Amino acid sequence: MYKTSLFLSLCILLFISSCNPGEIATLSGLETAIKSRLSTLEGDFALAYKSLDDPGKKILINADERFHAASTMKTPVMIEVYKQADAGRFDVRDSITIINEFKSIVDGSPFSMEVNEDSEKDLYTNLNKKVSIYHLTYEMITRSSNLATNVLIDLLDAKKVTVTMRSLGADSIEVLRGVEDIKAYRQGLSNATTARDLMIIFEQLGSDTLISARANKEMIEILKDQKYNDMIPALLPEGTEVAHKTGWITNVHHDSGIVYTKNGKRFVFIFLSKNAPDREAVLKTGAEISKIMYDFTEKK
Repeated sequence: MYKTSLFLSLCILLFISSCNPGEIATLSGLETAIKSRLSTLEGDFALAYKSLDDPGKKILINADERFHAASTMKTPVMIEVYKQADAGRFDVRDSITIINEFKSIVDGSPFSMEVNEDSEKDLYTNLNKKVSIYHLTYEMITRSSNLATNVLIDLLDAKKVTVTMRSLGADSIEVLRGVEDIKAYRQGLSNATTARDLMIIFEQLGSDTLISARANKEMIEILKDQKYNDMIPALLPEGTEVAHKTGWITNVHHDSGIVYTKNGKRFVFIFLSKNAPDREAVLKTGAEISKIMYDFTEKK
């Protein structure tokens, strides 16, 4: 019994040392360490890593597999807000009325959002009042407000969001509708994404040329103020800046964004999951992978 326990302990120690971030010297070693951690989880996963300072350094795992986008679709919606503002349709400081009645894309029938199903509650106390487009965009990203998302999609038109994604080279992101359109959901009409497409749009968000330097800076600052930080930022050094957007529904846990290391380097990290019942295990593993990537990027 002792020999068996000792053998298992040695195996565990060897596994840990082989995946120690300090020992990872190559991109292939980083990929091996990532896959080792993913192999311990139940579910289906996709991942993308790309250095923004050395674009040749990237890792793609199941990057073209489609996933329910959950709230990661809110980043494309934000981009469309700033694109239409740049075109002069409105100013992001303009105000619009908060409504809570929306039309299903299936048959135009009305539906409303439920405050107890939303991660942000304050907007529901301001129904039929005016708030700025910027405030709605900020709440949509930082607190993942579903109500703000639907108000903005009504303003923008979901089809235009998808057209903009295509113009950026994101060929698989589909923004069909807002949130909680149950009729559409039952017919399989859901927003979708891939890890590759999210990598593409975050790479461009980090470029200062997506719309304009001013628009990019404002979008990045919104993403940096994200309130849900239990995956990508969770194990990074205190004070590390991460411009990111999460997304989750039942058995789906995503995070996507740009990490800024202490020595000034930057990388995109996209983590998508589905059929993954153990949320805490997925979050923990995603956080561990993020830390491995951080240490690798900072030393290269």
